[in-house]
Amino acid sequence: MPRKINIALQGGGAHGAFAWGVLDRLLEGDEIEVAGISGTSAGALNGAALAAGLTSAPGRQGRAAARQNLDHVWTEVSRVSDHRLLRWMTCLDHVPSPFQRWAELFSPAAWMENMSRIFSPYDSGPFYSNPLGRIIAGMPHPLGPCENRRPALFVTATNVRDGHIRVFSGDEVTPDAVMASACLPTLFRAVEIDDPKTGRREAYWDGGYSGNPALFPLFGTDLPRDIVIVTINPMRREGIPRTPVEIQDRINEVSFNSSLLRELRAIQFVKRLTAEGRLTGRNMKEPLIHLLSDDDLMTALGARTKLLPGAGLVARMKAAGRLAAEKFLAGDARNIGERDSVDLPRLYG
Repeated sequence: MPRKINIALQGGGAHGAFAWGVLDRLLEGDEIEVAGISGTSAGALNGAALAAGLTSAPGRQGRAAARQNLDHVWTEVSRVSDHRLLRWMTCLDHVPSPFQRWAELFSPAAWMENMSRIFSPYDSGPFYSNPLGRIIAGMPHPLGPCENRRPALFVTATNVRDGHIRVFSGDEVTPDAVMASACLPTLFRAVEIDDPKTGRREAYWDGGYSGNPALFPLFGTDLPRDIVIVTINPMRREGIPRTPVEIQDRINEVSFNSSLLRELRAIQFVKRLTAEGRLTGRNMKEPLIHLLSDDDLMTALGARTKLLPGAGLVARMKAAGRLAAEKFLAGDARNIGERDSVDLPRLYG
């Protein structure tokens, strides 16, 4: 019998191909059954491809369909990349450190960052298009309307007006919702979606600002206790960032991990209350947390490569994700249904 889990997929631009590798390996066998998915940004793209494939057919056919969807998504994402910029950034890694800061100052990446402070996606007028819409629409097994989709799919975006988290679920998870979750405001126009609760059309940006990924949608009583979190942003860096690029990279990582760490802290708080017998008689679910990551790879690359989904980087990420999933299946997967695989206080403390 496969072991049932929920999977939470963090966002991180091109680094999201790491989660592609994780999912590809998990779908290859029948050791694991995914019952619930929560995804943000690139994690929402991965989650939509996974859910649409698994919903399209039962058993092995559904897993094969999900793998086809994921292959399509990341092949197309890598084609959007500016390969000249990718080559430049790769060359920067080989520039001697005394000159690297000057090379970064005059690099295309720095030029693009400065241009984003002057021009916005709204300046392109009728020529604007979001390539993610075409990529999602072109999946071999499309994301159709399905209120009772199995596995359950939750996609997180950030409401532009009030900054609140918005979790789309069931029939709400449309291609527009996935694009909203992956909407970096300096690259894409806010995605506008009608909200039946407010009766108005709301604008959304990347979900990483409010939940990366959101865990609380996976606490439902109809879902298993185990949540496998696939992280993209390193939790810890040993060195102190000193250059402007290193400082900005670390700010990016800390910001996009903060919501996840808050939720993990809350989960540990409930666990402690339960262990102390202070929640007796209350019907509360105690999640079991497992983690899949490769912080060594992510810290070596830095945050700037998140915007450079070239074929080489994407392939490297996929391979690393498959290896991480292989290690999980050989080790921590034995904890499913029994205990956490991570020391939560140490992780967030």
